[in-house]
Amino acid sequence: MWKYMNTPRKQISNLLVSIFFPAAAYDDILPQITPSMVGMPTAAKSPPELIPPAGPTRGGKLPLSCIDKTVGGFVHLIQVFPPSSLSAAHDDQGPTAAVSAMRSGFARALVPYYPVAGRVAPSGLEVDCTGEGVWFVEAAASCELADVDGLECHPLLIPAELLLPRPPLGEKLDGIILMAQATRFTCGGFVVGISFSHAVFGGQGASRFLTAVGELARGLPAPSVAPVWDRDAIPDPPSPPPPFFTVLTEFRLVTQVADISAESIERVKDEFKQAAGEGCSTFDAVTAVVFKCRALALVGALPDDAKVRVGFAAGTRHLLHGVLPAVDSYYGNCVCLACVATTSRAARESALVELVGAVREAKEAVAAGFADWRRGVYRHDVPLDYSTAFLVDWSRLGFDEVDYGFGLPGYVFPCPHDDQANFFATLLFVRPPAPRRGGIRVLLRCVQEPHASMFAAELDKFA
Repeated sequence: MWKYMNTPRKQISNLLVSIFFPAAAYDDILPQITPSMVGMPTAAKSPPELIPPAGPTRGGKLPLSCIDKTVGGFVHLIQVFPPSSLSAAHDDQGPTAAVSAMRSGFARALVPYYPVAGRVAPSGLEVDCTGEGVWFVEAAASCELADVDGLECHPLLIPAELLLPRPPLGEKLDGIILMAQATRFTCGGFVVGISFSHAVFGGQGASRFLTAVGELARGLPAPSVAPVWDRDAIPDPPSPPPPFFTVLTEFRLVTQVADISAESIERVKDEFKQAAGEGCSTFDAVTAVVFKCRALALVGALPDDAKVRVGFAAGTRHLLHGVLPAVDSYYGNCVCLACVATTSRAARESALVELVGAVREAKEAVAAGFADWRRGVYRHDVPLDYSTAFLVDWSRLGFDEVDYGFGLPGYVFPCPHDDQANFFATLLFVRPPAPRRGGIRVLLRCVQEPHASMFAAELDKFA
């Protein structure tokens, strides 16, 4: 393990972005092809093309919110569309027409979402509405989706960089807000790779934009939700977070995948309802399961009285009614940090219903914590060590409900699951690949090799 002393807050913030907003840090880094990838399937890419707005748009500069300014970099997203999913809107015209309609959807969506056609200013504090457009790439893979297991396995069986868009050589990534790539596989299936700026889009906001692209690609006259900018409606806290320095430890984290079945989730929900007399969410149940399984896997690695934690990005959109003129139309960032904490021994020995209760208490504290943040009071100082895991829930953002004319995706996941982020233990919730819907798939980089087998064995009890 390597230790990094006296790390400035800005660097720590950038590292935290890579955890709370998966694959979002390191603006200009995507996985590179290595000798171990030789012999893997390939994809031939067309030169990137700019798609400008389909009509006139406003110019000028728009400010980012105080929350937007705390995040940055790109989020890389992959949507997998099996060959059977080509929707009725284009199934009589073929995939070429579907991709053409997708291009049109982007062009039309950039009119109401005109800031997305611009560029983030070098200061990182505002967007310059230049109307340039978004980069779009078409690609053809050398194999069927089945040859790469439908992209369901991790690590992927095709280099991720072949499925994700890049601008032309010489074009800097700095300032780009969104890029897209449509890759056709020989079986007729498609993969859409999206890279978007997290300073401009929250997760839900990016999903709404892509939903609008799909709606317009399928011939709807306008997006079902009209977007608003309104970043200046969120006031800056009266004081910035206090400066601090810390010690970062680099771990050798192992990539794992676990499917928590719908039956196991319902069992935990039922047990909690019987014990507490009230219901709980899927998020509550799965978070409690993973929290307990990780604590059991780390027995011996941490003292019984050591604090163990799960930090998670909690949505605050519901807390901005009366602040934002149109909450549902807002596509910026609306999150704050929440944290579940107990001792290592308590996490191992507590019944699941008790841990579900702890998760619910952490969620209930979000309103007060966000109110404190708006007043310049900062509650959480979560240690960045092996005792803490950070969680992001992608299962409810809506990326799996986007139809560009290919039908609904069979599987959606952030890519890559940041194999370079070994400073933080991470958990990502996504919906399992179709048809295994109903449960939750957890993409994990939260234990080191000595603890991986026990962690997997504990998680298997809920498969």
